[in-house]
Amino acid sequence: MSTLAQEITVAGTSVVVAAATHRYLYLRLVKNITASLRLRLGGQITTVALTALVPAGVLTAQYADPTRVAWLVRPVFAWVACAAYLLLVLAVLEVPAYLTTRSLRRAHVTRHTPAPHTRNTRQPQPGPAMDTSGPAVPAPCPDPPTMAARRLILARSVALLATATATATTGYGFHRGLGPPDIKTVPIKLPRLHPSLDGMRITMASDLHLGPFFGRAHTARNVRLINSTSPDIVAIVGDLSDGSAEDLAGHAEPLARLASTHGTYFVTGNHDYRYDVEAWIDTLTDFGITTLRNTRTLITHRGGAIDLAGVTDVEGERHHDTPDYDKALADRDASHPVVLLAHQPVQVHEAARHDVDLQLSGHTHGEASSPGTCSPP
Repeated sequence: MSTLAQEITVAGTSVVVAAATHRYLYLRLVKNITASLRLRLGGQITTVALTALVPAGVLTAQYADPTRVAWLVRPVFAWVACAAYLLLVLAVLEVPAYLTTRSLRRAHVTRHTPAPHTRNTRQPQPGPAMDTSGPAVPAPCPDPPTMAARRLILARSVALLATATATATTGYGFHRGLGPPDIKTVPIKLPRLHPSLDGMRITMASDLHLGPFFGRAHTARNVRLINSTSPDIVAIVGDLSDGSAEDLAGHAEPLARLASTHGTYFVTGNHDYRYDVEAWIDTLTDFGITTLRNTRTLITHRGGAIDLAGVTDVEGERHHDTPDYDKALADRDASHPVVLLAHQPVQVHEAARHDVDLQLSGHTHGEASSPGTCSPP
């Protein structure tokens, strides 16, 4: 299948998924909770608009300068995140809501089923305290809520819970994601580490994702945080950007100010293959950053040494840039520990087969910057 055909297929699938998703959200969050024709019409119009905007925003982020279309991409991606949580919460509540509806229906049927007629042969005898002067008048009581009213209350409760949960979760996620990263120091013991390397510091950064949400200020902030850890080695383990080097090189330029004893090293991530990866590697070279592309380098430090190796991301297999562990790790001095840079944690299986002492990975969007101090066991 040609690239154009693949893109058309992906675009068509995206539209179908967006339509199904928004139709479901309309049913649960609008139609089921109100009988107002005006509100339902508004919900239908919004459903159609979002169905068109979500694929348009995703495609725009893919092909246009992300910094220039941020006005469209940011709200679209924010809604995608919120919609995902809405779907998750509503899906979890489907079974409890169904069981509650069944229980209410059974109770309603039982309450409104007339009791079987039985003949009562005993008649009450009037006593001295009984008033028989007129017919008995039953005490007034409010009408019980109908089944339809109960189902409406349940539907509104589910919609309110899902909306509140999704909004709060999305808001917290954006607050954390757009804020400064956490820095976590992890002591690491390596069996073959020379005692003179005790305390050697490697600071890892990953998934900077320069693009519509993160620009030059984001890069500069991360550079300041990384430099504050006084690293001996800086490792950038993939997913540098969500755009081309032509559009975003200026936003990555603060990386040239990274300061460490033995330099900064980069390996590719899956997002880096969405654009011209060669252009990005050339740009990083201009910034003084070395790309480990199925290669390694010997780092000597205070009389000891480690091998620092790097492999391309598994996504590189689709772009004639397959990770090659043999090339990166073969014919090395077995007395030195080897630290492998690989974007995805799943690559640890191959790393273990090649006797790697430590693998540094990102991809899961955990700690954005983690200095590690190496020490012998």
